[in-house]
Amino acid sequence: MAVLGGMRYLSRKDVDLFMNFEGIDLPGGEETVVLIHGLTGGPFELNYLAKKLNKAGYTVKVPLLAGHGTNLEELKKTRWQDWYNSVKHVILDLETEGRPIYVGGLCMGAVLALHVAFNLKEKIRGVVCMSTTLRYDGWNIPWYSFLLALNYYTPLRHLYSYPEREPFGIKNERLRRIVVKGMQDNTIAYEKVPGVSIGELYKLANNVKRELPQIKTPTLILHSREDDTASVKNADYVERYTGATYVRKILLTDCYHMITIDNQKDLVAEEIDAFFKKVAMLPS
Repeated sequence: MAVLGGMRYLSRKDVDLFMNFEGIDLPGGEETVVLIHGLTGGPFELNYLAKKLNKAGYTVKVPLLAGHGTNLEELKKTRWQDWYNSVKHVILDLETEGRPIYVGGLCMGAVLALHVAFNLKEKIRGVVCMSTTLRYDGWNIPWYSFLLALNYYTPLRHLYSYPEREPFGIKNERLRRIVVKGMQDNTIAYEKVPGVSIGELYKLANNVKRELPQIKTPTLILHSREDDTASVKNADYVERYTGATYVRKILLTDCYHMITIDNQKDLVAEEIDAFFKKVAMLPS
């Protein structure tokens, strides 16, 4: 395990690059990276990382998950299997081209990435888990959240929505102000997370917990010590129970939950590139 510091700041140009919901498709080399965004988020969360990896020579794809990029009512109609299928179809298309494939995800996307590694194990060379969210237990989650979890498995989940709260997973204050405005203008993410969608994430997480010991894919775990949404316990759980023989866990020290756009975004990209290069040298 490594603990890494160091500060990086986003320019306004960087921010403009990720404030959209369009899927990302960046042609590059033969090695291909499929990145998965988080719950109620979109490809914009991974735009900066996608461009950095593409510059390093990878083909990068970031699909828009089912129900996202529309409105909360549409999102409520989708289940975790729909989100998984959004990624599965991309990977199966890539497999027909015979490309080496890596998969990575942020937040809920990290949980989906692990599920992909379990189900499509022979097709995936490496998996990257960023801010893995098996449960919402970060320092910014209300103390009574354990009671709300009871609602996710009852009809109340269709009525309850969890409001997003500052700092919105972002330590960089300048970027946070821009994102707040984007949320108010409905041009970036959603202001609430539907209870039914949180329930679907928990169902997915429970599946992945059972699958972890059987996941043999080399794994990189990136998590912030200051994650406001999902504590380091989530990263520790993956490290402890995965069946992978090669696992690297890195704890960041100068960002919150959204590590792909926050202060250490460049460091995140560098560590992922280094991990892919290392995995490519491992015996198959």
